[in-house]
Amino acid sequence: MNFRIIENKQLTATVWQMKLEGDATGITRPGQFVQLKLPEFYLRRPISVCDWTDNTITLVYKVVGQGTEAMAKMQPGFEMDVLTGLGNGFDTSLCGEKPLLIGGGVGLPPMIGLCRALIEEGKKPVVLAGFNTADEVFLKDTVEQMGATFVLATMDGSAGVKGLVTDAMKDMEFDSIATCGPEPMLKAVYNAAEVPGQFSFEERMGCGFGACMGCSCKTKYGNKRICKDGPVLVREEIIW
Repeated sequence: MNFRIIENKQLTATVWQMKLEGDATGITRPGQFVQLKLPEFYLRRPISVCDWTDNTITLVYKVVGQGTEAMAKMQPGFEMDVLTGLGNGFDTSLCGEKPLLIGGGVGLPPMIGLCRALIEEGKKPVVLAGFNTADEVFLKDTVEQMGATFVLATMDGSAGVKGLVTDAMKDMEFDSIATCGPEPMLKAVYNAAEVPGQFSFEERMGCGFGACMGCSCKTKYGNKRICKDGPVLVREEIIW
């Protein structure tokens, strides 16, 4: 399906926000992702959906290789082939009345769509974001404009709580968690809070829709494909 770029702006030294226009009705849950076909690259690039409407998709991505470097150079008006509505996203019915949404670095963007969905349901989410330094922080204004509380943790203490997101969690009240980020962070969050939780895993993938089996992982309920059965898994099924 073709989408047209209507915005591609830089948020930090390495993070960009791209807004695409097209039929986004295939996206039904926060935490799903898209697969982008980039010119001159064989494999599509999986990018988490930050937020969406019926006809727009907002992506926030970090420039880490040749593919994302090419994305950062794309201008409004450029059209690309996009597979949408991929993956099993967050289930808002599994979130309590005071859910804590935890994003580590570029694991933060999926929390935006989830935060919006929870607010629309009358819940009161708090977004906790972890970065290395204050210079890396992004999407704080977006969260606060939605009316949610934004809590920040930085490793060097240059902004917010000094340390990991688990350090900030110690003084917070919440009845469920939803999180996305590097696996060491997910495991630390898992061990820090014995409340209902949903964990979005990052994994290299080929097809993005379950055919190639390249992103399979073991769970308590058998092997699951991160691209199709995930990326969101619930606490009860995770094997570390």
